[in-house]
Amino acid sequence: MKQLFTLIVILIGLAGRAQQLSLAGALFTTGDSTAWAAPSFNDSQWKTVTAGKVWQSQGYPGYHGFAWYRMHVVIPSALRSGAGWKDSLRVFLAHVNDVDETYLNGVRIGKTGRFPGDVGGYDSKWPFVRDYRLAVDAPCIRWDKDNVIAVRVYDGGGTGGIFMGQPFVTMLEKTDGIHIGVGDVRYGSGSSMRLLVDNQFNTSVSGQLDYVVEDIITGKEILHRREDLSLAPMGQRSFEVSLPNREGIRYRYTFTEKNSGKQLQDKQNFAYILTPSPGASPRINGSSVFGCRPGSPILWKIPATGERPLRFGAEGLPEGLVVDGTTGIISGKVSRAGVFSVLLSVANSLGVDKRRWTLHVGDTLGYTPAMGWNSWNCWGLSVNADRVRSSAQAMLDKGLADHGWNYINIDDGWEAAERAADGTIYPNEKFPDMKALSDWLHDRGLKFGIYSSPGPRTCGGFLGSYSKEAEDAHTYANWGVDYLKYDWCSYDAIAGKDTSLQAYMKPYQVMQRALRAQPRDILYSLCQYGMGQVWKWGPQVDAQSWRTTGDIEDTWSSLRSIGFRQSPLYPYAGPGHFNDPDMLIVGQVGWGENLHPTRLTPDEQYTHVSLWCMLSAPLLLGCDLSKLDPFTLNLLTNDEVLAIDQDALGRQAHRQVAVDGYQVYVKSLADGSVAVGVFNLDDSVRHVSVNWRNLGLEGYKVVRDVWRQVDRGSAGEGLTGVVMPHGVLLLRLRK
Repeated sequence: MKQLFTLIVILIGLAGRAQQLSLAGALFTTGDSTAWAAPSFNDSQWKTVTAGKVWQSQGYPGYHGFAWYRMHVVIPSALRSGAGWKDSLRVFLAHVNDVDETYLNGVRIGKTGRFPGDVGGYDSKWPFVRDYRLAVDAPCIRWDKDNVIAVRVYDGGGTGGIFMGQPFVTMLEKTDGIHIGVGDVRYGSGSSMRLLVDNQFNTSVSGQLDYVVEDIITGKEILHRREDLSLAPMGQRSFEVSLPNREGIRYRYTFTEKNSGKQLQDKQNFAYILTPSPGASPRINGSSVFGCRPGSPILWKIPATGERPLRFGAEGLPEGLVVDGTTGIISGKVSRAGVFSVLLSVANSLGVDKRRWTLHVGDTLGYTPAMGWNSWNCWGLSVNADRVRSSAQAMLDKGLADHGWNYINIDDGWEAAERAADGTIYPNEKFPDMKALSDWLHDRGLKFGIYSSPGPRTCGGFLGSYSKEAEDAHTYANWGVDYLKYDWCSYDAIAGKDTSLQAYMKPYQVMQRALRAQPRDILYSLCQYGMGQVWKWGPQVDAQSWRTTGDIEDTWSSLRSIGFRQSPLYPYAGPGHFNDPDMLIVGQVGWGENLHPTRLTPDEQYTHVSLWCMLSAPLLLGCDLSKLDPFTLNLLTNDEVLAIDQDALGRQAHRQVAVDGYQVYVKSLADGSVAVGVFNLDDSVRHVSVNWRNLGLEGYKVVRDVWRQVDRGSAGEGLTGVVMPHGVLLLRLRK
């Protein structure tokens, strides 16, 4: 068995860099024993799994706790002799969910996080990459012989194991310490960026950098330079690069290390800006409809842009509501049911803008999808009150709130270790005063969201709401919570093997009744990954949205897999109930303390936001709002794009064309116009021709490019255009 398993190991050579021994397969078992670290242990009865996929998807659904991987690999001495640096061996395990302790031939070479029972208590480090290194002359390395890499893992909830990457063994090279990225970018008629070259090792590195700027539409080079580099330990160099602000501009580079000849290569598309900045004249943005229940507190900030100061007004507010003329915050309570048409206004020294806003006081919440921020994709379990407050302040300071972004949602990691004697849940030391935080947000017109699980534990191993739903709902209401994300997590241990529809619905019905008993409206977001076709029964448990997929990652493969399989669900979306394909993966993300720019290309990000708006999906940012760059901010503040998501009709787009890497979506809008999304799923530039008759869209007169906010002229019989790789044309047709 061991000999056969060793043959699975593949020797890979990558672009002149160090060869890698792939650890694609592993032997696996649940449970825990220190004997399993020893190279002599007989693991022939263990199951073979793929290292790089969570174990729940490989025959262990619902399992949480300890488990072990054992990976057999022959490490050839040729790997060492062929290396340029010959300093260290590198064992790369990608991400591990949640804590790991890794051994090579029985010798511990790394540990990340703390297991239950460790001094200091359990500490999940699931977002962190496991990249362990040991000296090339370490006695535990068995050159040209079978080596056993044993990984002890603890999963506290949710998914578990080695995931989100391909583990491998290689020699460490000096090029592994070189990071090349983009610093400041300046946009305008003469755009430019700083190309940064960082040496992240404590040793000098010399080499040559070649970088090219090219137009992928025409295939022509715009710029080609070569620079000799000498980088001090932990040193940096930067280069100013001029390039046009338009689609199709790509820069690529090759760094060649002087002594070894090893190379580092990559290519990136330039993050071009399409949308013009808002003007100085006043303009009302955001949704034109809002729902609440009679007697519940109302909080709604009129989103508006224009030169400050702005003066706000609201004519026709029902009794019980007032508007603050300085902040635009509408607040109060309406005791009677009804539909109220309110004329909003915003004015400054340059003029006034007015818009009708419809207030539905009845039984429907969330007439349009939620827009806001969630802490998970940014801070993971390291979230704290200061980071939440900082994100909220950034939402205000950077103008996101002026475009309709208003929820600030704390995800997992806020709960104390134990409940009070009466069952009341409390926040941990990271959140000293939830009520004060909630009041601070509400004073600024922002809404407050929180997270829990119907199981005993959350995905991060914190306290869930199982058997304490009424107590928790009461606590949330007292804190002023406006939104609850309710994550399945450890409830599978309660449900067991029962996969009936009633088993899926039960925990959400229990919390539904608890929320309904509160004297305030709390938007109810189900997070259970689409089990039991939740889109068919979500409204029955009073949910305003429900996750339809597993967690999204900041990769094109994840975005494509999740986003473009939502089309069949369009009949189940409408005012008060929306399909949720997970959060937006733009900006600085990282699921913890090691944030990085999203791995999506600029065109993939345009596709991401466009598709989510066409799907009428909740728009929840997961990035560090305090570090929004100009491109990301521009991406998130196009009011014509956001209006497609926030349209009062609440319909989800219907896919009309899906052939050969090319898809077209059509979405009906409340004013009689339609939005059309033309998506290129291919890796190359596509020239498209769209015929309106074939899409059932005859009779429209004007075509508007929504991202550029310009009319393209008469609709005619159709249009032609160029769509970038993984890119989009987002259009609006008017009669």
